[in-house]
Amino acid sequence: MAPSAITPSAAEQERTTLAKRAAVASLVGTAVEWYDYFIFGTASALVFGKLFFPNEEDPIIGTLSAFAVFGVGFFARPVGGVVFGHFGDKFGRKAALVTTLIMMGASTFLIGLLPTTSQIGIWAPILLVLLRLVQGFGVGGEWGGASLVAVEYAPAHKRGAYGSFPQIGNAIGLVLSTSVFAAVSMLPDDQLLSWGWRVPFLLSAVLIAVGLFIRFKLTETPTFQAAQEKLEQQSTEEQGKERMPIAELFKRFKRPLLLAMGMRLGEAVFGYIILTIGLTFAENYTDVPRTHVLIAGSVAAAFAIYTYYFFGKLSDRIGRRAVFVIGSLVGIVVTFPFFWILDADALVLTYVIYVVAYAIGVGALYGVEPAFFSELFSTKVRYTGLSLSAQIPSVFIGLWPLASTALLAATDGDPWPIALITVIALLIGMVCALLAPETNKTDMTRVGEDPEESR
Repeated sequence: MAPSAITPSAAEQERTTLAKRAAVASLVGTAVEWYDYFIFGTASALVFGKLFFPNEEDPIIGTLSAFAVFGVGFFARPVGGVVFGHFGDKFGRKAALVTTLIMMGASTFLIGLLPTTSQIGIWAPILLVLLRLVQGFGVGGEWGGASLVAVEYAPAHKRGAYGSFPQIGNAIGLVLSTSVFAAVSMLPDDQLLSWGWRVPFLLSAVLIAVGLFIRFKLTETPTFQAAQEKLEQQSTEEQGKERMPIAELFKRFKRPLLLAMGMRLGEAVFGYIILTIGLTFAENYTDVPRTHVLIAGSVAAAFAIYTYYFFGKLSDRIGRRAVFVIGSLVGIVVTFPFFWILDADALVLTYVIYVVAYAIGVGALYGVEPAFFSELFSTKVRYTGLSLSAQIPSVFIGLWPLASTALLAATDGDPWPIALITVIALLIGMVCALLAPETNKTDMTRVGEDPEESR
């Protein structure tokens, strides 16, 4: 057989292999990232209030303080998004991704070694806040880079499917974190508060080692390499006129950025109902055992491993907007029943509503975001645009568990204001999706701000 007949097949096979490797690297990295983040959220709901912000008169005050620290990390995320987005767009995705993973892992491991307030006084919450800031800074650049690696390597007609892999990592991280915390939460309270809570944080060291091993093997994405080659072909004068990625983003991509931020807001506000707020509500205002709520979250996340991929793949067929709208409608329908079921102490229905809300509702929303958001921006600003789309809304989202806990305290456990705010956020996200262009057939190498130009 002539060499020309086998070369395209060999090249295509190599590209497929690299795309799969990139998808797995994204999955493992985000699994580590979200394991780290979820154990902090779970610890905030269960133990941090007692250990770092003790209040014997009203334990809910300690939980409020812990969620305030949880929210601090979200303020660092947009900064991380700008910094790592800049370096990822200018110099490449790989170095940024390795750095974010190291920052996340080191801060999480050190939290597991922290002395408590009873041991070192005020320095305990101060150190917790500092490590939380480092966590947030790393997360700010992690998700955008991981999503880009998966999407930019993917075949054009499979970007939704490949882009779901970072989200699958999210679900795996949630399964791991809630499973580990479900196990340690079965310890007697004295053991849980003395050493048991540290175990999930210290175990992150193993996951970090695996994640770094895989990411060091990555190469730069074909899309980024093509953009760099085009830049090298420009004259020195033209290169000198290249704007900073963030300046280019705000000049030419304001509308896509705002629409993506609105979609992210709806998804995340709904998602945190499942991830942390439901646990706080159940722990303080219902008789549903905390272990069952944690296991319900794990079961829902296990289903989401499959539904993220399903909805990502479905978006390659019917479009990103249609799938996002499906998820929004599911969220709107189940938000109020979610709290009613927890309040009724209906154990079996608790498992059902967790699976429906997270695996289907959040699954459809979150599963399409990497491909959808990536396709809204051109290569030279994509890392920055994707990161800020997710991280600017996080300033509000990070305060959401704190605000919802305060609302529960103010209403003596009545969840209707929280449910109403969640529905409004989902409506905002759905409207933004409907206003966005359909992007599933756009050219990822374009330089314009309108995806419709390249269809």
